[in-house]
Amino acid sequence: MTEKSPLKPDGRAAGSTKSFLRAKLQQSLAFATLVVLLAFFSLANDAFFTWSNISGILLSTAVIGILALGTTFVIITGGIDLSIGTGMTLASVMTGIFLVNMQLPLVVGVLGGIATGALMGFINGFNIAVLRLPPFIATLAMMLIAQGLALVISGVRPIYFSSVEGFRDIALGTLVPGLPNAVLILFALAGAAYLVLSKTILGRYTFAIGSNEEATRLSGVDTRKWKIMIYTVAGLFTGIAGVVIASRLNSAQPQLGAGYELQAIAAVIIGGTSLLGGRGSIMGTLIGALIMSVLINGLRIMSIQTEWQNVVVGAVILVAVFTDALRQRRAGS
Repeated sequence: MTEKSPLKPDGRAAGSTKSFLRAKLQQSLAFATLVVLLAFFSLANDAFFTWSNISGILLSTAVIGILALGTTFVIITGGIDLSIGTGMTLASVMTGIFLVNMQLPLVVGVLGGIATGALMGFINGFNIAVLRLPPFIATLAMMLIAQGLALVISGVRPIYFSSVEGFRDIALGTLVPGLPNAVLILFALAGAAYLVLSKTILGRYTFAIGSNEEATRLSGVDTRKWKIMIYTVAGLFTGIAGVVIASRLNSAQPQLGAGYELQAIAAVIIGGTSLLGGRGSIMGTLIGALIMSVLINGLRIMSIQTEWQNVVVGAVILVAVFTDALRQRRAGS
């Protein structure tokens, strides 16, 4: 059968104007929250609103933001990806293997690291779409596999990129004076993700699968193929995040990565993407990632102990999920 798009050209299902407006409201609330946090921490500590600190916040947002961009596609379909944190670590380790151990050219090694993330995304998509494994179980298994492989392949030792000329500049170079390249990469990827999600057939089917997968399948869409593609795209973002964090640290740390997936998922939910699927935006995700970074940075500047930082971040995640559930209940009433 010929595949037909069940969505309007802007990626919304027919008759979804009300939910579209709700999503815009949530995005506005997220932006207002970001402004309030910036104002609060600026008043609490004079060192917060300085260019060096703001630049540091943007730099710390880059990795979480890149992971969150890919996760947005997955969550809009009603899925979840728990493997992005350790998947990022495995991608950074493989980048180290390609560039340091095998001494491949810089471009080849970087593309190899990105391809590692894409391969993990493809496997996730295949397990979920073809083998019919629940996304939580499939990606939890991949999380553990990636974590184990990163440790085994690296020999539980960091891989340093000191001998690789130009690698550190990927994240910490400054094409724009005063702004690390990692931030530019984040914004460029956000622009690309926005275009894909709002202007391409992949974006339309992402929303369609999340809104009603069965109806989308019955309309002639091969939902299995598109879900595999969606998870592969998310894997590409994971691979890019792996390269960026390796460049930022100038090393591949095999024990790093656990917990990043929770921050990325929290950023997506805070930005207005529904855990039940069918609704989300790239701009909202970007705002959510900034909220997470500003919150963590502000707490550190105020000398809040790490233990309490974790408590606050956990509470934010809880509130974000509860708010999403409340929105769903109101939408269904």
